[in-house]
Amino acid sequence: MASLHTNFLGVSSPNPFWLASAPPTDKQYNVERAFEAGWGGVVWKTLGEAGPPVVNVNGPRYGAIWGPDRRLLGLNNIELITDRDLEVNLREIETVKKNWPDRAMIVSLMVPCEEEPWKNILASVAQTGADAVELNFGCPHGMSERGMGSAVGQVPEYIEMVARWCKQHSDLPVIVKLTPNITDIRKPAEAAKRGGADAVSLINTINSIVSVDLDSYSPVPSIDGKGSHGGYCGPAVKPIALSMVSEIARHPETHGMPISGIGGIQTWRDAAEYIALGCGTVQVCTAAMTYGFKIVEEMVAGLEAWMDEKGHATIEDFRGMAVPNVTDWQYLNLNYVTKARINQDLCISCGRCHIACEDTSHQAITNMVDGVRKFEVIDEECVGCNLCVNVCPVDDCITMEQISGTDPRTGKPIDPDYGNWTEHPNNPSVHKEAAE
Repeated sequence: MASLHTNFLGVSSPNPFWLASAPPTDKQYNVERAFEAGWGGVVWKTLGEAGPPVVNVNGPRYGAIWGPDRRLLGLNNIELITDRDLEVNLREIETVKKNWPDRAMIVSLMVPCEEEPWKNILASVAQTGADAVELNFGCPHGMSERGMGSAVGQVPEYIEMVARWCKQHSDLPVIVKLTPNITDIRKPAEAAKRGGADAVSLINTINSIVSVDLDSYSPVPSIDGKGSHGGYCGPAVKPIALSMVSEIARHPETHGMPISGIGGIQTWRDAAEYIALGCGTVQVCTAAMTYGFKIVEEMVAGLEAWMDEKGHATIEDFRGMAVPNVTDWQYLNLNYVTKARINQDLCISCGRCHIACEDTSHQAITNMVDGVRKFEVIDEECVGCNLCVNVCPVDDCITMEQISGTDPRTGKPIDPDYGNWTEHPNNPSVHKEAAE
């Protein structure tokens, strides 16, 4: 059977599934329940500096986006970092690590952007026996207005500076948690690397307002008639997170830098996708908050079964395998042609493929054939966009088939010798090189 054991920055855990820094990791009771359920590690909810504790709202903290079946697609939260006393958190971290020495214990930190507070809190965390620290440069609400969280994560120079302080004042591995609320995710990752950080984790939550109450005219969640922007997470953010992870994994300046992937992970398949894009561990929050800690059992069993099927003995066997296949649009093969194919035995004649194509695409699917209601693809009009596949309610009823020979759109031969855009005659750089 495949082994899910991971070694991330020298931190060992029985599997790559870690709970992200969030409400589920706020206290000893929660974390030990998580370890009993089988989680490989946790990132303890973000600690602040000693002194008066942070005060959270005592009302609704979450807003949500649901699918038609009320399945949770996205969660918005306005909760701040831990509101529990620093010393209480540190004692509990030490106890949990002693009780569960085989699990990864990462401590998330956020203090003012000054060297002394970072030096002090790092020394305190080191005494707990924790395995590593994660610098929270991603939180987009509440703390960012105080000059912390994403206010730091959006300024590469600050990231580099704080990462350097942390490496100077601590022997613990340093993970920098990146904010997605930025134009180019590669810039903060580069800064973290320049500052000596050992890894990055991403993404943190996306700045958001998920809805407005049309009775009170207040953003949701509403506190006494007022609302605020918060952090968006859950399955809906996964595509954004995968893209940002891939950018760091394939960028020459950060290629090979260890990554802990975060964002919308609910299943073993989600985790496998992150690992295929180079992640050494994955962090989960919303799925645990939705379904409870035991969801990790399905994740572990599913990933093991898939790895056995594929012949992967460890996650290192497939980690990063998708990275070489992520490219810029200009390098896509313009001679690769596909057409939609409708399986008439599976078709339920709902007509969704026809109306989507007829109204919004290329008028390439019939709705009548010889006076009979029937949906067939018109190859001459089909551009292979696969919209019909995505709107069809029946699995595998519509598939895409690669074709060869003559492209019916242009009447020209499909020439596989061109391979990709770098060799394609429509690429201006080809003509430029030829002229030179």
